[in-house]
Amino acid sequence: MADYYPPPGFYFRVEFDISKNKNDVRFQSVSGLTVEYDVESYKEGGENRFEHKLPGRTKYSDLVLKRGLLTDSDVIKWCLKAFRDREFEPANVTVSLLNEKGDPLKVWSVVHAWPKKWSVSDFNSTDNNVVVETLELSYRYFEIKD
Repeated sequence: MADYYPPPGFYFRVEFDISKNKNDVRFQSVSGLTVEYDVESYKEGGENRFEHKLPGRTKYSDLVLKRGLLTDSDVIKWCLKAFRDREFEPANVTVSLLNEKGDPLKVWSVVHAWPKKWSVSDFNSTDNNVVVETLELSYRYFEIKD
């Protein structure tokens, strides 16, 4: 444990079970791997100093993925099918934090994800920026695998 150093967060891979496109694993950023409890307060009669706080249901925040715009993507076809045709086909998403050899250090398995929002960054003729697409997914839960 003396030589342990926390891993950097810049080397990762995102995989969708609905995509065979090798470019669909390349994302610029991943956020939203968060879980928390809803808290229920219970007021006890005669006790005015505090409220009892009890854990309720767990809730997971939305998964937000960002990358440079792809012109050919199975993931975006999946999103557009949901938005345009209202055909929701849930997908499982795997987010892997990788070591320097490309082997997974930690793996988050996101279950039953569906597209909630898809957006493209602004176009501006005075900037020299890459066009970034942002994909926001709702999901049931995630599991952490070693």
